[in-house]
Amino acid sequence: MSELRAKAQKLDAVDELAAKRGEFVLDDVVYLDGNSLGALPAAVPGRVEDVVRRQWGELRIRSWEESGWWTAPERIGDRIAPLVGAAAGQIVVGDSTSVNVFKALVAAIRMAGEDRDEVLVDATTFPTDGYIAESAARLTGRTLRPVTPAEVPSALTGRTAAVLLNHVDYRTGRLHDLPALTAAVRDAGAVSVWDLCHSAGALPVGLDEHGVDLAVGCTYKYLNGGPGSPAYLYVRRDLQDRFDSPLPGWNSHAEPFGMRSSYEPGNGALRGRVGTPDILSMLALEAALEVWEGVSVDTVRAKSLALTDFFLECVAEYVPEGRVESLTPVAHAERGSQVALRCDDAGDVMRHLIDRGVIGDFRAPDVLRFGFTPLYVTYAETEHAARVLSELLA
Repeated sequence: MSELRAKAQKLDAVDELAAKRGEFVLDDVVYLDGNSLGALPAAVPGRVEDVVRRQWGELRIRSWEESGWWTAPERIGDRIAPLVGAAAGQIVVGDSTSVNVFKALVAAIRMAGEDRDEVLVDATTFPTDGYIAESAARLTGRTLRPVTPAEVPSALTGRTAAVLLNHVDYRTGRLHDLPALTAAVRDAGAVSVWDLCHSAGALPVGLDEHGVDLAVGCTYKYLNGGPGSPAYLYVRRDLQDRFDSPLPGWNSHAEPFGMRSSYEPGNGALRGRVGTPDILSMLALEAALEVWEGVSVDTVRAKSLALTDFFLECVAEYVPEGRVESLTPVAHAERGSQVALRCDDAGDVMRHLIDRGVIGDFRAPDVLRFGFTPLYVTYAETEHAARVLSELLA
């Protein structure tokens, strides 16, 4: 047995999160794509069956009240809140990440005031965020400036209305400095909007602690909510009465069943609601979030760093020199929960890895991405993945 394989066994033997693996539906593949779609929590199928057969099939419309359908967006938001460092009453679940980015960014621009005519957007962002930012700027008559996160402090001026940033770079896994960047935006009098898609459920975020204004995120990655599961919107408590949504729907009305022709927003985070929530996906997400009971995000972060450290160690030991280049920062303070390797023939390599039972993903033109979900990925799987990669590249 190799030294690294023996090390993996020792690390798995003392893993504080090892028991959580049993709460997921897993097979014999090495699943390192939880940064795109989390594995299925075992509690979800039974819960969805109950929602469909009993709540919908028997109670029907009574379930809006008797099964808690109407309050699900805020209730589930409160379950997500501790995972991103937020107190209850500040997160509402619903709509897609893209829709929530639009709501948050336009609301941020409106909060900043008419005299601020520029919006900064992360130049390395996931493309959709950039598309939404361009549209929001055009609709509000602002100028959009793409800048890298490192350039934000020097790019801020008295004209800056809002800044849209990603917490973790989806390509490289680089973790950006949310506390420092949020402070810089605040000091400039602008409004911060953070995309947490690649950090929530993998590492501490500290929304309240660091004074983040607005944040959005998906739930199908590290939160394991399922394909297309609803996203969420965070509105800091002291900003909620100023949150002016560009999509005022009946679900966020102060009297949703009053059917009045004029709009009056309700109170609190529910101002982020729009229309009728997607109950089937939302309640599947609620069941999925049960795997987080008794789990500390700090423990998750410690294992995430240990897994990615170990994978990089195995790659360095096994893979022929010069065959891959890591794009993921070595420094823990700059690393999310994935490892990105540049490889000339990355597309073909990933297809062969998948054929060999190691599931990661490929990002054009030359990036292999491996996501490490600490709730179910083991050190033995991590070593095996690096070994298979080395065999393919030898």
